[in-house]
Amino acid sequence: MKHLTDAASTMKVLSVIFAILFMAGCASTDTAEAPPEEPTGPTADEIAAEERKKAQMARMQALEDAVESAGNVVYFDFDKSTLTSATRRVLDAHIALLKENNDSVRLEGHTDERGTREYNMALGERRAKAVADYMAVNGIARYRLETVSYGEERPAMSGSNEAAWSKNRRVEIK
Repeated sequence: MKHLTDAASTMKVLSVIFAILFMAGCASTDTAEAPPEEPTGPTADEIAAEERKKAQMARMQALEDAVESAGNVVYFDFDKSTLTSATRRVLDAHIALLKENNDSVRLEGHTDERGTREYNMALGERRAKAVADYMAVNGIARYRLETVSYGEERPAMSGSNEAAWSKNRRVEIK
């Protein structure tokens, strides 16, 4: 009879184990995610970031327009390398734009045909350096400013008169 009692006990234990396994197998294993939330639109931070981006783009466009309006050439008086107030206004527009980007510029100094080749090369260099010095003093790093002199070699206008000479005494900003 002991053998039957052991068998009955084993049967009860197996029944309990089976019941536990059955219940565990029937337990919900629903892995479905919650339905996605309806889009609520951009957050306040996203809106603010977009507005800052638009304002920056508008500012850059205004600076580019100012540079375009001012031009890329500054002119000098005969045998001079000093900046005039008109020259400074042109350079200020370029400086404002350069402060907003990492571009480098090439400053090409030119002269009219009067004077020796050597003198004109030196004068063209002084003019380019005067522009570079002004830009550097106003916040543009020197490594972004390249100066070169062409002297009288690349005239903007041919002719041996004041109209031509005044157009050739220049620094081109490239």
